[in-house]
Amino acid sequence: MHAIRLHTFGPADNLTYEETDDPRPGPGQVRIAVRAAGVHLLDAALREGAQGPGPAPATLPTVPGREVAGVVDALGDGAPEDLLGTRVVAHLGFVPGGYAELAVTDTDRLHEIPERLDFAEAVAMIGTGRTTMGIVQFAEPGPGDVVVVPAAAGGIGTLLVQYAKNAGATVIGLAGGPRKTARVTANGADHAIDYTAPDWPEHLAAHQGEVTIVYDGVGGDVARATVALLAPHGRHVVFGWTSQGISSDSPYVVEGTTVNVLGPEMMRRAGGPNPVRTLELRALTQAAEGRLTPAVHRFPLARAAAAHRALENRATTGKVVLEP
Repeated sequence: MHAIRLHTFGPADNLTYEETDDPRPGPGQVRIAVRAAGVHLLDAALREGAQGPGPAPATLPTVPGREVAGVVDALGDGAPEDLLGTRVVAHLGFVPGGYAELAVTDTDRLHEIPERLDFAEAVAMIGTGRTTMGIVQFAEPGPGDVVVVPAAAGGIGTLLVQYAKNAGATVIGLAGGPRKTARVTANGADHAIDYTAPDWPEHLAAHQGEVTIVYDGVGGDVARATVALLAPHGRHVVFGWTSQGISSDSPYVVEGTTVNVLGPEMMRRAGGPNPVRTLELRALTQAAEGRLTPAVHRFPLARAAAAHRALENRATTGKVVLEP
């Protein structure tokens, strides 16, 4: 099979497209003929040698990637025979191997892909969709809410705009550049503001005191400007900080309004014996019902390095997906 391999930590160009041995499923596992593999900012950090969420740093060489969708083409001992030929999507957990034509995983990680979704959309829903379902647990929007979504043209931002609109809220989406703001408008936002324009804070200030929820994955100046708009008892939900780090003394962290949703609290609220799977199922159900439609930015598998560069340079719209 062909796969993307990383032999040395460093820049995106260290990702190489190579031919390697086909993996074989072990007991209780299946092999997936991959049709789409998700790319995450965490992948870029791990590529540079950062400590990941798993128990130990990556061992090189490695095949990055933890989100895959495709068709089951081989079974390990004990795997149900009716899985063969099934369209499935899975998060591989702490085990890499997604950027490849073939990947193996445990059967209890599989979800059958709803009929209305293609492979890339399914990958988006178990990645960005799962996170979106976790975020809204902390501030469920409804009629009467005014919701601000920074980075509204991104993978999570796209879904947050749709979710809030479906709930009856007024949505203000922020994005960088006319092309992205056009996408935000097409996605259903009531207002789309270009935060690269010199006068963007003035457009935002027209909503002073009206905003009830900010879903913030950006931080920095954008977060400062949006939090300043919050009405009394408004909620600032933080799930990332792509512009700068966040700490308790950050000037945009307002006592009583900010909730950092990264960490175990998201899983606790999701509930169930497997909270991650609970959130994945919620996301896939929303997509199967047509309530959420992920935005997908597709790259050929062989161009994984270009996909990483585009993601790091904010030149993508929606979930970045590699297609063999």
